[in-house]
Amino acid sequence: MAVPSRPTVQVRDKIELNETEKKIFDRLLGTVRHFGLQNQLRVAGGWVRDKLLGKDCYDIDIALDNMLGSEFVEKVRDYLLHVGEEAQGIAVIPCNPEQSKHLETARMRICDTWIDFVNLRCEEYCENSRIPTVQKYGTAEEDAYRRDLTINSLFYNINTSSIEDYTKRGIADLKSGKIVTPLPPKSTFMDDPLRVLRAIRFGARFGFILDEELKEAASCDEVKAALSAKISRERIGTEIDLMISGNQPVQAMAYICDLKLFWVVFSLHPKYEPAVSEGCDRLCLAYLDATWNLIQLIGNSTFNDEQRRLALYTAMFLPLRKTVYKDNKAKKIPVVNYIFRDSLKRKVSDAETVINVHYAFEKFLPLIPYFASNEDVLLTEVDWEREFVDVPLASKPRVLTGFLLRELKDFWRVALLMSMLVYPHNIDCTEDLLNKNFELERRRSLFKAAEDAVLKLGLDKIWDVKPLVNGRDIMNVLQLKSGGPLVREWQQKILAWQLARPSSTADECLEWMRETHSKRLRME
Repeated sequence: MAVPSRPTVQVRDKIELNETEKKIFDRLLGTVRHFGLQNQLRVAGGWVRDKLLGKDCYDIDIALDNMLGSEFVEKVRDYLLHVGEEAQGIAVIPCNPEQSKHLETARMRICDTWIDFVNLRCEEYCENSRIPTVQKYGTAEEDAYRRDLTINSLFYNINTSSIEDYTKRGIADLKSGKIVTPLPPKSTFMDDPLRVLRAIRFGARFGFILDEELKEAASCDEVKAALSAKISRERIGTEIDLMISGNQPVQAMAYICDLKLFWVVFSLHPKYEPAVSEGCDRLCLAYLDATWNLIQLIGNSTFNDEQRRLALYTAMFLPLRKTVYKDNKAKKIPVVNYIFRDSLKRKVSDAETVINVHYAFEKFLPLIPYFASNEDVLLTEVDWEREFVDVPLASKPRVLTGFLLRELKDFWRVALLMSMLVYPHNIDCTEDLLNKNFELERRRSLFKAAEDAVLKLGLDKIWDVKPLVNGRDIMNVLQLKSGGPLVREWQQKILAWQLARPSSTADECLEWMRETHSKRLRME
């Protein structure tokens, strides 16, 4: 992956508040004046950065210099009641070190916007945990230096309407597009190794350059070991998901590969098989890159956010789709299941969807020539993998595709996209992928032709179509007293018959079933 060129960043000289922000800050300053408080109110971190970049940000965190957030929120509530305004929802989130929440945070809604309040702090960490051993009120400068990156260390002082850059380089790094830690990167990462992934995420998101010393520290064995040992897998999974869902997932994963963090983040089961080839991480990145570019060519509107997110995971883990491990019952489980459920602690449904697409997408491969040319003669090359009763040859593409879409449901386009990456399946395209000689335009045309063919067959949302005949009707025709394998067998036959005849009725289906069953009995 090419290192991004140094960006030209437009940074504003001052922060322009919108009307909502003015109203919020007026009420906070009103509270300070009403109670005669000595507080300096500062907006911290991402809001300051985004406002300077001219971006909207609705995540307002207020840092307090000499008071707990819960105490200040009570003052704000009393002030709002005093001036005749309703105090909206108030919540106090206690510190929870197990979830990486080291300080109490108070929240309240002001002008229909949630605001977080927390005090400035100074922290010290123990050797093998990211739970601070010493925690106390800190100065704004101490708080700035304990933050992950210089671009996130800026404050907007509400009292003085001014930007505060205590590290003396936050604005400069923002303007030059550099990702740098306020303190030496290795000690910063050893204190909180999650900052490695945050640095990568922000670097990719803004197209900024990772500082060389930062990259050296992030890739060292001590920091990699600390990332594995000190950070919960849930927190790692959250950062990765933000990267994959972000605007530059390929650059983020390229940084992870370059810094030798791929197998730290996407750790495999200890007893997986077969062995993963050398350079597998680069191949995973190449599939991700090809898929991202193919999605851009096809058009983002073809996929919703969830389909796009899981398509990128599916593509990235394509080289691992045949890698398995055995559970305690000796059952073979795809290693991708372990990555999602153990390494990243993501939703079970994420693992199930990706594995289902891995399993099913190759069923599209024999149909692609037919979709692309729409010539019936090519149907003889298709291995239908199931016996069809009374299905005309011309209807077989609709039947097979219908079964496949009922298996994949809303993710059929994702599976079709994956099939484009390995088509034609009898040619190894690994070198083309790695060398970016992948004929993306040709694959885009194939995808659109196949998608159009599926839609022309009237199969979109086919999984929502109910069978014409239910299980009880089947049992009546077969004169059965209970269900079983025979009923399930007939359900599949009826579905194939129905897919071949989309305008048929339930009575016609029952009549066909009676005739077919009678013939079968006579033959037996």
